[in-house]
Amino acid sequence: MTRISAPRPLAALALAAAASALPGSPAQATDGYFLSGIGAKAKGMGGVAIGLPQDALSPASNPASATVLDKRVDFGVEIFIPDRGAGISGNGAGLNGDYSGNGANPFILPEFGYVRQLSDRVAFALTINGNGGMNTDYETNPFASFGASGPAGVDLKQVFISPTLAAEFAPGHSFGISPILLVQGFRMQGVQPFAAASSAPGSFTNRGTDWSIGGGLRVGYLGQLSEAVSIGAFYQSRIEAKHFDKYAGLFAQGGGFDVPESYGAGIGITPLPGVMLGVDVKRIEYSKVQSVGNPLSPLFGGVPFGAEGGPGFGWRDVNVFKVGASVEATESLTLRAGYGRSDNPVPQSETFLNILAPGVVQDHFTVGATAEIGGGREITVFAMRAPTNVVEGAGSIPLPYGGGEADIRLAETSVGVSFGWGF
Repeated sequence: MTRISAPRPLAALALAAAASALPGSPAQATDGYFLSGIGAKAKGMGGVAIGLPQDALSPASNPASATVLDKRVDFGVEIFIPDRGAGISGNGAGLNGDYSGNGANPFILPEFGYVRQLSDRVAFALTINGNGGMNTDYETNPFASFGASGPAGVDLKQVFISPTLAAEFAPGHSFGISPILLVQGFRMQGVQPFAAASSAPGSFTNRGTDWSIGGGLRVGYLGQLSEAVSIGAFYQSRIEAKHFDKYAGLFAQGGGFDVPESYGAGIGITPLPGVMLGVDVKRIEYSKVQSVGNPLSPLFGGVPFGAEGGPGFGWRDVNVFKVGASVEATESLTLRAGYGRSDNPVPQSETFLNILAPGVVQDHFTVGATAEIGGGREITVFAMRAPTNVVEGAGSIPLPYGGGEADIRLAETSVGVSFGWGF
């Protein structure tokens, strides 16, 4: 299998220490609340990476890709600006109005990757990256008419730390495995009136940030079918996480908040020298995590927030499609573009609670470039725009909360830069 060359590095351990600051970084929502891509090169191509590895972050998408990457380290930073909000109409309890959830912006999101070959067939990698999350900050509280005080919103951040071991088990075919350490934090504020419907009202809102750790597994396959075609696939298990004790009265199962399983496949094609095309498909099974997938309706069947089978955000499973291209414009400059499309996880009937978590963008348009700057070093930049998507509520606000409809919206803009070094 052909290895992808890279420039010379600085000390990987120093960069790993810098990346360990990631748990303090606010997170984002793109494919639901998963990232639309990992690694600056993939982000410039719409997120394509499963069958087309390009840098030291690629093993976070497909662990098997470590075998085709030369020794390298990549460190990147993304500036992420979401535009989120909600509108309420026809409500008999005084909630009507248009609300902006943009009290906190922008967010700085670093990521780190390191790869080295242990032998001709075996490779090691370490990736540290934000996997996903959600942030809303409504300085004008949409629930003030219920008696809520202060700003309203949530802040969920998730970071994956993934050591990887990959091996070429036959010429051109590799398998990789990554145990995953999850570090996640959550905070909710400004929804005090809803605590009356909780199994533990004192552990529902305004408890500050609570932290949780968890573990799971990612496996992947990468195959070189010819010099021009490569394919890949991955499976990531559900990541079992310690419960958020401070929010045991909010999330189902006493504060449970696992990361849902996901899986996908991709293909990379080099139709002409210097031209690469890639396509990824992916599925994320949000509905299998009670705190995310359960609808609000159990609340009106006598099951309170925080209980087994209790209310959640009502998210459904999503399918994701990504396509991207890169062209070597000169010997030292590569240009990229891409597009990603994700299903909307929020049904029209579940928009009320999702005022706090409007992860509904669907279309992602990206561009990027890599410039070699001498001595084998390189700089990669990218930009992403996800246009505003609005989900109009339909039977979304239950009559006990005044009825009417909640419409939610989200748009996203991000830019980023990454530095790559090789050994």
